[in-house]
Amino acid sequence: MGRVEVTLTVNGVRHAIDVDTRMSLLDTVRERLALTGSKKGCDQGQCGACTMLVDGRRVVSCLQLAIAADGREVTTIEGIADRDRLHPVQQAFVDLDGYQCGYCTPGQICSAVAVLQEYSDGWPSAVTAADEPAALDEVEIRERMSGNLCRCGAYAGIVAAVGRAAEA
Repeated sequence: MGRVEVTLTVNGVRHAIDVDTRMSLLDTVRERLALTGSKKGCDQGQCGACTMLVDGRRVVSCLQLAIAADGREVTTIEGIADRDRLHPVQQAFVDLDGYQCGYCTPGQICSAVAVLQEYSDGWPSAVTAADEPAALDEVEIRERMSGNLCRCGAYAGIVAAVGRAAEA
């Protein structure tokens, strides 16, 4: 099939990459850039393990073609921390046991970073009351994080970690 060159800025580093037009963003980042933190779970966009940020918005990267991200800013789990200092979401996951096996954790963390930004920007969720601003309580956090599954069932720690990071 066809091949094209795409330019991706991944975690602040610009890359020109020759890719098959059918290659997903997830496979491109994992196989071509050797950034393997983002996981391939279901490869159908249902589990959220592959969640990355594209121009600051969360995407399930197993469904996004690399060519659709041409010229865009991509942040993977490897780009969330500030060098040796963990992002507040990462620190909260460590402090509050927001993980068990850790397979879904990169996607959970990327999604949580986006959730906090969406909340800060005033975006409502499906459970936000129409007549009042949303409080980032447990119900809001669970709804906003609902696209990320955890087979271990570490949801209590995940919700607590997102809440703690929101306070930071």
